[in-house]
Amino acid sequence: MQKVTGHAVHLPADRECRGAGIATGRRSRRQGMAGSLNPQRKIRMKLIEQSWEWAQKPDRPLECIESAGRTCYKSEDKITQGSAERFARMLVKSGHESVIEHAVAGVRFITNRGVTHEIVRHRLAAYSQESTRYVNYGNQEMTFIRPVWWEQSTEEQKALFIKACESAEDQYNQLLASGWQPQQAREVLPNSLKTEIVVTANLREWRHIFRLRTSKAAHPQIRVLMQSCRDGFQRQIPILFDDMQD
Repeated sequence: MQKVTGHAVHLPADRECRGAGIATGRRSRRQGMAGSLNPQRKIRMKLIEQSWEWAQKPDRPLECIESAGRTCYKSEDKITQGSAERFARMLVKSGHESVIEHAVAGVRFITNRGVTHEIVRHRLAAYSQESTRYVNYGNQEMTFIRPVWWEQSTEEQKALFIKACESAEDQYNQLLASGWQPQQAREVLPNSLKTEIVVTANLREWRHIFRLRTSKAAHPQIRVLMQSCRDGFQRQIPILFDDMQD
């Protein structure tokens, strides 16, 4: 298990992720951040790295694509050992990507809600996301996602970020205590709140997602996550994804 940090990383092919937790609840790590914390506060929050893992690996995607594609010309008699690789590579090279849609893959992302707001804009996919309406985060360790630019931040900037997360956690718990339901108290939760989302899409759509979300114009947080995810797809199905680079 490896975390996704400020650069795309190479991850194990069978289990691509689970971010390592970064404890933030020890006062000794906060000393020197003058005025940033309430000394009486019981720290519960933590920061973790964003991460991803396979929810559904593609099952013989090249064979599936070739079988579907050859239906168009009734050339199934040309299917031989290794022909699926050649057929799929030809499709990518020629830009005839509609046939690639017959194969699908699913991924579980652990990231922040700002990133998932962007992910769900891709329409040709199925989504199941952790709900802030029905999940009660009260009186437990609230988890936030560490920004990928964290290491380049000053100590003052880090302290301000932590203070903002702690304040959101405090206000959320106070609103629950006052009688608000979780679906009401969630209004104070920030984009940095950790969330999980399972995304299932066809392989053509994954190519589209990676093309947009790994570009230099993409937000840094989603770009790093998708660079790592794309690298995993390249290891799993290199013929369909090894043409995609930063």
